[in-house]
Amino acid sequence: MNPTYIARCAQLAMLLEVSATPKPGNVDRNHDFDDVKYEHFLASAIGVGPIFERAAIAKKGIGSFIRESVEESIRWQRGGNTHFGAFLLLVPLVMAAGNDDIKSVTKVVQDTSVEDAVEFYKAFRCIKVRVGSVKELSIDDPNSVNEIKRRELTLYDLMKISSKYDAIAHEWISGFHRTFRGASVLEEKLGQMSTNNAIIFTYLTLLSERPDTLIQSKFGLEKAIKVSEKASTLIENWDLGAISDFDEELIREGANPGSTADMVVGSLFIALLGGVKP
Repeated sequence: MNPTYIARCAQLAMLLEVSATPKPGNVDRNHDFDDVKYEHFLASAIGVGPIFERAAIAKKGIGSFIRESVEESIRWQRGGNTHFGAFLLLVPLVMAAGNDDIKSVTKVVQDTSVEDAVEFYKAFRCIKVRVGSVKELSIDDPNSVNEIKRRELTLYDLMKISSKYDAIAHEWISGFHRTFRGASVLEEKLGQMSTNNAIIFTYLTLLSERPDTLIQSKFGLEKAIKVSEKASTLIENWDLGAISDFDEELIREGANPGSTADMVVGSLFIALLGGVKP
């Protein structure tokens, strides 16, 4: 498949996700955070295009492409972290698409190296990313990289370690199951409602099925579960006014389901690559 086309699908996925509104708790075209604005997401999505294009023709180097994506993103905007989680999903998906089989993403992530793990840790140093507290191999521990090398841990190994508490890591070891599920929901709903509403529906569906990692890291599991339960109620009783009210509530609280938004980016990419048009 043409690497330029693959890269453009990834960029469009990022643009469509951030533009969808009301997307409870997250930046969209109608509201910003104090530090991260809508235009920061737009600039990030445009800036990383060349990285995706190179990744689409590569066989190795996931860690480097993740780091380069983060670096390029922050060259283009002042808001800091806009797409870190999205890059963790998009880079392997882009590489798999470049192999003409997006389903091969499991093989792509399993075939990572110790150097990929080191590059992944370098990516964290480029930008402030909220992560949950862990007992071993902490991002904040300067000795973690030496420990990774000593134990010869690959990036896939790190994702296995993190998968118990991190939704994006869990995607890596589960064949990107929820990301592909999101793509299926999108494709179904696009025949029934507008592109904007189909994205919101998919977002709420994924949020209802698993507590969001970012909310859990900031507020604890109980709050994350309540947010997921509310998302489930909104799906069953579809009402954009009620969704907007929930959006305002989460914004006031500073509770943003960022990991779920990242997953929607991946779902959009898969759907777009499959021929779906907004």
